[in-house]
Amino acid sequence: MTLRCPTAEALILASGHDPAPPLDFAVVGLNHQTAPVEVRERAAVRAGEEGALLSHLSGHADEVMLLSTCNRTEVYLAGLGGDPVAAFEGAWGHALDGHLYVYRGEDAARHLYRVASGLDSQVIGETQIQGQVKRAWQDAHARGLSAGLLNKIAQGALAAGKRVRSETGMADHVVSVSSAAVDLARTALGRLDDKAVLVLGAGETAELTLTHLRAAGVRDVIVVNRTVERARQLAERFGGRTCAADLLHEALPQADVVIASSAAPHHVLTAAGVGQALRERPDRPMFLIDISVPRILDPAIAGVPGAHLSNLDDLGAVVRRSLDSRRAALPLAEMIVREQVAELGRWHLTRGAQLARRELAHACD
Repeated sequence: MTLRCPTAEALILASGHDPAPPLDFAVVGLNHQTAPVEVRERAAVRAGEEGALLSHLSGHADEVMLLSTCNRTEVYLAGLGGDPVAAFEGAWGHALDGHLYVYRGEDAARHLYRVASGLDSQVIGETQIQGQVKRAWQDAHARGLSAGLLNKIAQGALAAGKRVRSETGMADHVVSVSSAAVDLARTALGRLDDKAVLVLGAGETAELTLTHLRAAGVRDVIVVNRTVERARQLAERFGGRTCAADLLHEALPQADVVIASSAAPHHVLTAAGVGQALRERPDRPMFLIDISVPRILDPAIAGVPGAHLSNLDDLGAVVRRSLDSRRAALPLAEMIVREQVAELGRWHLTRGAQLARRELAHACD
């Protein structure tokens, strides 16, 4: 008599084997909702630190992605071994448990999908985060830290973000932290077309800031950056002027508004420097907005007579207006995220069943 190996499905049922165990995926991090800026800057990722951080984190999981923006620092882990909070705090060397959130399985994937869609941003619907998620995933992939599971989830998050922006109308009016900063300045001053604005930095956020300043009618812009050539290129595109970083204090008295969006290991402007600039422009206040994390404008500037200092956590009124204009689109956006997460669940179920069949088929050989 010939003995037949039972079907894979029968063996799965007989063995009680679960073809789709929980999604082995987690996120741990902090953002503008859980931590003020003075805490967020303690977990900021400075230029050149990514490699060391990822090297430490990769000792805790098979796949790792690091997402760092002005309003969040998050670590995504697939194939996690151990406690994600311990992994995070070990990487940065700070006890941050009171400000950290942890999501696992499909909840972690849903969080990333909402992040990429701009639904978890301080300014709801902002568009910059989509590119930031994409670059974080590409960096993880280039370092060999993103494989099957993380690749699938990151691609799903980017697809969700694209659908939300194209199907809900959220992309009809470009919003970002940069636009919120310009709106804050306009609210304080009433008009900007007759004001001089000094922009500290020449990266992506500074470029967005200049775009919104131009839209607000600003004609006199001074771009300051450590790399003078980059500052010159950016200033020329927007019809502005350039100032070398070492001449910042000479240009500062000309500025009615300062918007800081750069990375530096120290405060670029101090209370003493701003005080001196204001003495050179008596009876003319200066509005300074720091959208950098870590902050590059000394918080002590707030105590200088004539100086009005704001940071990311002061964008509340602008954020509320942004949310009001997008509230009608939120139900559809959340539905799109649910659909994309459900698609991920189906993929995971199918993948688990296929792996189980292969394992059981080998057992019958």
